[in-house]
Amino acid sequence: MLDKLKSIENNALDTLAGAETLEALEQWRIENLSRSSEVMSVFSKMGTLTAEERPLVGQEANKVKQKLEAAFAEKSETLKQEAMQKAISSEKIDVTLPGRPAKKGGLHPATVSLRRILAILGDMGFQAYTSRDVETDEMNFQALNFPPHHPAREMQDSFYIDAPEAGDNPMLLRTHTSPGQIRAMREYSALDPQNPPAIRIALPGMCYRYEQITARSEVQFYQVEGLAVGKNITYGDLKGTLAEFARRMFGEQARVRFRASYFPFTEPSAEMDVECFVCGGKGCPVCKNSGWLEILGSGMVHPVVLQNGGYDPTVYSGFAFGMGPQRQTMLLHKMNDIRYFWGNDIRFLQQF
Repeated sequence: MLDKLKSIENNALDTLAGAETLEALEQWRIENLSRSSEVMSVFSKMGTLTAEERPLVGQEANKVKQKLEAAFAEKSETLKQEAMQKAISSEKIDVTLPGRPAKKGGLHPATVSLRRILAILGDMGFQAYTSRDVETDEMNFQALNFPPHHPAREMQDSFYIDAPEAGDNPMLLRTHTSPGQIRAMREYSALDPQNPPAIRIALPGMCYRYEQITARSEVQFYQVEGLAVGKNITYGDLKGTLAEFARRMFGEQARVRFRASYFPFTEPSAEMDVECFVCGGKGCPVCKNSGWLEILGSGMVHPVVLQNGGYDPTVYSGFAFGMGPQRQTMLLHKMNDIRYFWGNDIRFLQQF
């Protein structure tokens, strides 16, 4: 049996020397190291040997197996290195070919609409004015004609902040951008309390409301507010400004209509609709078969709000309006779920 093992070793090593490819080497492994190979068959015959022969044959069989495995590993590494050198010497890379272009990111659709709205308002003379996200109850409600316990407060469920030091004037995340109106008017009126300058500003920002998340409502959303204050400003100025905005935003043929509404900080108040640009006013699922799409709320600044901002309502008047960039984006692109804006689904974002 020992002589047979020596013969198996010599034959295997001789045939290994003739394996010149990785395919031939794999065939050699199957023939000489697999469970059905000759060296492995020796182990299955150990039961036929005498007690004196078993340890000697077992040790020699293990040595032969280990030698063949080591020889296989060495030969495999040699052939792999030869194949790599051959590929390096024969294959060429054309460095003049253009590389793969890097994928570039893009602006978020809500940001695109926000910038477009601000650009249009900027061309119409409205200067961007930013205000804080965390407000006091006084600025978010009371100065805007929402006295404590006023039922209109129920229109906006709020996120209040645990700040005991605030006392009777609690802190909250702003529910609308309208507090910026008070801050802007007080800032401008402080320049000349007796004769404060006129104002024409656009207030963009994020708003927060404690609402159930659905396809049409989110707990946070963008809003753009417009405010114009000066002498002899009329409701006709409001209508003309918003009609011109609609034409620039939705096309020269855009038609608008105003519907009476209610907001505590404006009087009179109105909501503005634009003729459905999907069906041309004929009625479709997007406009709920009405032919019109609501895009913003507006009104003449309430005298109480003017007075709280430092402007004499007997001398000054003004108008204000508020719109949602995300809502207008949904209308323009026929989107049916506001949650797409915060889902970060790359398939959705790549469309813009």
